[in-house]
Amino acid sequence: MQQLTLTRPDDWHLHLRDSALMQSVLPDTARQFARAIVMPNLRPPVASVEQAQAYRTRILAALPSGSKFEPLMTLYLTDNTSAQEIRRAKQSGMVHAVKLYPAGATTNSDAGVTDIRKAYPALEEMQRCGMPLLVHGEVTDPAVDMFDREAVFIERMMIPLLRDLPQLRVVFEHITTREAVQFVTDMPGNIAATITAHHLLYNRNALFSGGLRPHYFCLPVLKREAHREALGKAAGSGNPKFFLGTDSAPHAQHTKETACGCAGIYTAHAAIELYTEAFELLGALDKLEGFASFYGADFYGLPRNTDKIALRKESWQAPDSLSFGEHRLVPLRAGEFISWKICS
Repeated sequence: MQQLTLTRPDDWHLHLRDSALMQSVLPDTARQFARAIVMPNLRPPVASVEQAQAYRTRILAALPSGSKFEPLMTLYLTDNTSAQEIRRAKQSGMVHAVKLYPAGATTNSDAGVTDIRKAYPALEEMQRCGMPLLVHGEVTDPAVDMFDREAVFIERMMIPLLRDLPQLRVVFEHITTREAVQFVTDMPGNIAATITAHHLLYNRNALFSGGLRPHYFCLPVLKREAHREALGKAAGSGNPKFFLGTDSAPHAQHTKETACGCAGIYTAHAAIELYTEAFELLGALDKLEGFASFYGADFYGLPRNTDKIALRKESWQAPDSLSFGEHRLVPLRAGEFISWKICS
């Protein structure tokens, strides 16, 4: 296949940052996607409806002229999020989900939930009104191996939570393990998951290929090949529980290439091209449109997009770096070739 036409996709997990940094990266997403679920882990976090509205206004103001991209806002769940704030979020029409970060799990998660029981009033209201919970699924217990934290989270957190709140709508975000694939597959239809392009394309060897590779460091961290294969089977299966979420996470080059580098991989510069490459390797190009364009919208109860994008089989070289405010960022596949390219 040399050309592919898709219904314009959506990104169901995106980091945009703010201010000048956001202005640098937002056009990459707006060029490809109709909508995106925007993560709330700013400093301070987007924890109220008013903060979400203000952030949305800043995003819309930063869009390129003529862009029809729609940001879908989220709230940051804390120990103190109230049921009243959840009701206000639902009534706002512009807040589409609430994000659970276990405190300390990833970038800007220090204000996250310290004890899930403290968040139960908010979670019970979310179950009642159908507001999805977006879960960064890793325990932060230092005694748990870094590569096991997702599987342990399922046992310690997800199973008890859904036993207490069985109708809660949950997106298990950026899953990385066969245990997560199996868990989501076995659960009822109110449980879904997003999968990133980088977890489909790479295993943990990429972190150490020719030396320590900080631009392949993300959380959850890349896993063994057996887990990457399980993700591929899920993404290419046509199961509507699994859909696209880039988790594109921009960081300045100097904050990645340092003694204690930030976690996050920037993929928005070539997101749909990278997913197309992954699905071609899976032999599942016929399943890409559902994964990228339909299943996420269906889960969130939003209309499917109607306009199209086209890609052609054409090798092109990703830039070595990109502007990021006053800094530079290094994207995934920097200086290397990508085998598909958007042509319209």
